[in-house]
Amino acid sequence: MTTVEILFRYATPPSEPVIFALASTRDVYGIRGLRFNSETRTLRVEYDATRLNAATVSGLVRQAGLEIVEQMPLFEAPLPAEPAPAI
Repeated sequence: MTTVEILFRYATPPSEPVIFALASTRDVYGIRGLRFNSETRTLRVEYDATRLNAATVSGLVRQAGLEIVEQMPLFEAPLPAEPAPAI
């Protein structure tokens, strides 16, 4: 098993029916967990990459009714180091 996480940003807060539909995605073999962050309007999905891929997970989330704006990187790229000042 290869556990992978994918992070989505959504447009509007999910309604109660959407939350119930997303909860039922846990019944899909390979979905391991869902975590919402209402402050950043993101949904983090943990899944088994030997069973599912990112496109399938995105489809399941959209099918549940959540309006995905974008898939976001899990980690931000480090800023480039500033060059040393010339002497």
